[in-house]
Amino acid sequence: MLSVNELLGSGGRRNSVDGPIVISTWDFGVAANRAAWAVLEKGGHALDAVEAGVRIAESDLNNHTVGKGGYPDRDGHVTLDACIMDDRGNCGAVAALEHIAHPVSVARKVMEETPHVMLVGGGALQFALERGFEKEDLLTPEAAAAWKKWLQQKKYQPVINIENRSFTTEKLPGNQYNHDTIGMLARDAAGRLSGACTTSGLAFKMHGRVGDSPIIGAGLYVDDEIGAATATGVGEEVIRTVGSFLVVELMRQGYSPEDACREAVNRIIRKKPETAKAIQVGFLALNKRGEYGAYALQSGFSYAVCNQNRQDLLVRGKSVF
Repeated sequence: MLSVNELLGSGGRRNSVDGPIVISTWDFGVAANRAAWAVLEKGGHALDAVEAGVRIAESDLNNHTVGKGGYPDRDGHVTLDACIMDDRGNCGAVAALEHIAHPVSVARKVMEETPHVMLVGGGALQFALERGFEKEDLLTPEAAAAWKKWLQQKKYQPVINIENRSFTTEKLPGNQYNHDTIGMLARDAAGRLSGACTTSGLAFKMHGRVGDSPIIGAGLYVDDEIGAATATGVGEEVIRTVGSFLVVELMRQGYSPEDACREAVNRIIRKKPETAKAIQVGFLALNKRGEYGAYALQSGFSYAVCNQNRQDLLVRGKSVF
C-alpha cells in the first residue's frame, strides 16, 4: 500500500472506471475501501459496501478523528456523528451519539426502522440500545491522555472553534492531522449509488457541537440520477454552503466531479475569504458514469480509489491554496 508520502498524481478532471467503484476521503480510506470492495466484488449493494467500509475507520483505535479512537470534546465526552444514504433517496443519521462504536450502523437503522432521518444525543443512544447495540466506554487511554494534556494548557471558554485553533497550533484545523471525517461513495455492479459519512468531530470541540458529517446535503448527498458527494474538514463552512448538495447540483448542470468540487470550494472562499485561508475543507464526488474527482481549500487532502483494476490507489487532491 502506498503511504501518504508516496501519493500518486493529482488525477485528471475526467477520471472514470467501468463497473463497481468505491472512493473515500484521506489515506485511511484505502483500508476502508478494501472492506467495501469485498461487498462490491460479490455483486453486493452499494449501501452495504459503504457501511462495511466506514466501519473499518470507526474501529481503528489509531484514528483519532473517527469512531472509538476519536478525541473527546473539551468536557471529555466522545460524541460521534454519522449518516448514510442510498440510491432511492432514503437516508438516516445520528448526531452527538455517545457510547456506541459504530454510529453509521445506527444511522442505517434510523433510516430503515423509523419514520425519521436523524436522532441525536440521548435519544439516539436509547434507540441504539433498543436495537441491540453494545454500550461501551469510547474514551481510549490515548485519547484521555491527549485530553488531559490539553486541559493543562487551555481554558474552558465558549468561543467557537477555539479548541481546534489552539490544539496543535502548527497545523491547520481540519487538515490531514485533524480532519475529523471519513466520507465514502460507491457505485455497485447494478449502477446504484450510495454514500456514508462518519466522524468523532473536531478534537476538543464544545460539548454538543455537531458539524456537517451527519447532515444530509452538507456532509453527504446522493442522487442516483446524477451522482454523489461527500465533504471533509471544518464542518461549519460546509453546512453554510450545503456543500455536498451543491456539488451534486453542479454535476447536474454538466460540471465534472472535480470541477463541481472546485466550484463548491470557491463558494466558501467567496463567502468568507479570510476564514478560508485558515481552515481546510475538501469535497469528493462520484457521478453516475463512474467519473470521480475532488478539490480542497488547502494542499494535503488525499482520497482513496478502489475498483476492479486496483484496490490501493491513493490520489493527491487538488487545492486552491
